[in-house]
Amino acid sequence: MFSFSSYFSTEYLVMLLPASVVLYALLPQKLRRWSLLLSSYVFFWAISGKLIACLLFSTLSLHHFGIWLGRLQGNLDCLLESSPREMRKELKRQYTKKQRLVVAFALAVHLGMLLWLKYTPFFASNINTLLNLLGIDRTVSVPSYVLPIGISFYTLQAVSYIFDVYRRKIPADDNLLRLALYMSFFPQIMEGPICRYSDTAQQLWEAPKLRRENLLLGTQRILYGLVKKMVVADRLNLLIKTVFAGYESYDGLVMAVAAVCYTVQLYMDFSGTMDVVLGSGQLFGMNLPENFQRPFFSKTISEFWKRWHITLGTWFKDYIFYPLSMSGPLKKLTSRGRKRLGNHFGPLLAGSLALFCVWLANGLWHGAGWNYIFFGMYHFALILGGSLIEPFVVRLTQKLHIQRKSFPYRCMQMVRTAILVCIGELFFRAEGLRAGLAMFRKMVTEFSFAALRDQSIFELGVDKHDCLIIFVVLLLVFVIGVLQERGIPIRQRISQKNLAVRFAVYYVLLLLIIVFGAYGRGYVPVDPIYAGF
Repeated sequence: MFSFSSYFSTEYLVMLLPASVVLYALLPQKLRRWSLLLSSYVFFWAISGKLIACLLFSTLSLHHFGIWLGRLQGNLDCLLESSPREMRKELKRQYTKKQRLVVAFALAVHLGMLLWLKYTPFFASNINTLLNLLGIDRTVSVPSYVLPIGISFYTLQAVSYIFDVYRRKIPADDNLLRLALYMSFFPQIMEGPICRYSDTAQQLWEAPKLRRENLLLGTQRILYGLVKKMVVADRLNLLIKTVFAGYESYDGLVMAVAAVCYTVQLYMDFSGTMDVVLGSGQLFGMNLPENFQRPFFSKTISEFWKRWHITLGTWFKDYIFYPLSMSGPLKKLTSRGRKRLGNHFGPLLAGSLALFCVWLANGLWHGAGWNYIFFGMYHFALILGGSLIEPFVVRLTQKLHIQRKSFPYRCMQMVRTAILVCIGELFFRAEGLRAGLAMFRKMVTEFSFAALRDQSIFELGVDKHDCLIIFVVLLLVFVIGVLQERGIPIRQRISQKNLAVRFAVYYVLLLLIIVFGAYGRGYVPVDPIYAGF
């Protein structure tokens, strides 16, 4: 069996993707959708083997629950048309209750499978720790499960589909194959983006013809993603592994460097993967939702999370934050808060409760560990704290005659936000919460420039030559980001240039990958980081 370990594997880039494009191009429209479904299941079977049964079960049950909800809604509509006005309110109440039971059942099935496979070992080990602290001589067996690749991603897609059908944003799909393609489309099943049914289902099913422009733009984006991942993210991996595994041996400067390097690695790895994913989709004419929007140009942590892993953030906003903040109890709390605390601080009472739930879920979604929970609570505290002090910051800057929209002030905000993000990623990457706290303590109390003076910092897996290569690519990414922030469509501009210019760009990207990419003899391939979540 072929090993499609990632979107950067030879099997994917040289075999599956080109073969899928060729097969897609040769078939008529009605069969192209089948070729996409075939490629998707071949890919998932190759990376997960027998665990493809989990995806099949999720898809079949999702189809059943959707049809169930659709029938209840159809029955209600018929009854409302034929019933007198005084009975309609009771009918709506009865059928809303039935629909909520179906939604609860669907959530129990889909989230229950995710929770059981991903979090049972974590909860069991913590129960044993608690029993030990209480002096109880009993233990709970800690199971070990193999997680299907992408289960965290396609489970959220399934949940969004159920909620959107329940809210009547979309009709229940009676076409099982269209729903299966939505759940399994191979370029995005491993690491997202987390698509909504309304984003991708119909365009996948329509299976448009291949277009030269899409092939060019898709290839550009794939090459750009390969540069990010192979030249920068994978090159930093040895230093990061070395420091985080043996942090006791290093001082605070090395901790800070490792935190910054991991933040860079995570961004270049995940955004590079998204470039390959979205580029792969674009080859077929599929417009998958963007997952990154130059997050390090953000001026606040809240803005950062609107630009980083966008589809996850909007999922939490639409399916956790808004439902909670608009619930009866929290609406009452908001109303009372406005009367007593004013229009700024009043809504923060209810909003903070909803925000807490969002960030607890965000932390746990990334992994079953206390460091992930801490990571979520860290960002919850920063976002809530920023909202609380905003009026005071506005008054202070006015008194000091500081222009908040001035370039120096915005630069200060971006640097501050980047530092806070790097601290959060230190805990995110650490081998547990205790290790993260110890590393942060070293960074604060044992900071020195000794490793820089004796140049031992260049003996941790990234030498001066590597640093130069990384700097050049990061500078390239920064310049491209600045141009994109100004609304300049770089890829479209390149595709409109003459043949010589276009091929020059392709050759530069290929040379960066071939000459400076981290691969070859002695190199250990680095799986995309977010595939583990």
